[in-house]
Amino acid sequence: MIRVMVDSIRVSLLTQHRVVVLREPDSRRYLPIWIGPFEADAIAMAIQGHEPQRPLTHDLLRMTINEMGGTVNHVLVNDIHDNTFFARIVIEQHGRTTEVDARPSDAIALAMRTDVPIYVEAHVLEQAGVLFDEEDQALAETELNEDEPEIETSDENLSLFRDFIDTLDLNNPEKS
Repeated sequence: MIRVMVDSIRVSLLTQHRVVVLREPDSRRYLPIWIGPFEADAIAMAIQGHEPQRPLTHDLLRMTINEMGGTVNHVLVNDIHDNTFFARIVIEQHGRTTEVDARPSDAIALAMRTDVPIYVEAHVLEQAGVLFDEEDQALAETELNEDEPEIETSDENLSLFRDFIDTLDLNNPEKS
């Protein structure tokens, strides 16, 4: 398992699809995962520290786990099949560990609300991770060049991610 952090939530300017971008600390390797707009908003709200007036689904799940005497230990993006990611929520309750199947977006939203680590299995990062080299990252961050950064992928089948990432506005965090 490799620990990651939420780097950003991005929105495609062309399609309005959302992607959560996970990143290995001290690394140039990123893991983009397509997510729905509601999950994107839930993760963004947690990152920004906004508390909704009424509980969202992920707040309800957190409160339910806590009321039943459990705590979320961590979440794990554990697999990928046909460009679909899978995740597990690991819960400790009364000395017992339980793993619950979840969509990665829901698991990440819950992790952000419970302040627990997010992990990714090594084979998932090897298959779906993308690398920005230092020059490409500098161009994306400083807006010196209007060309999209080149992204290296470890799997030809992930061209959908490349196409999506190419539509992202990497220079405007308000759009992410």
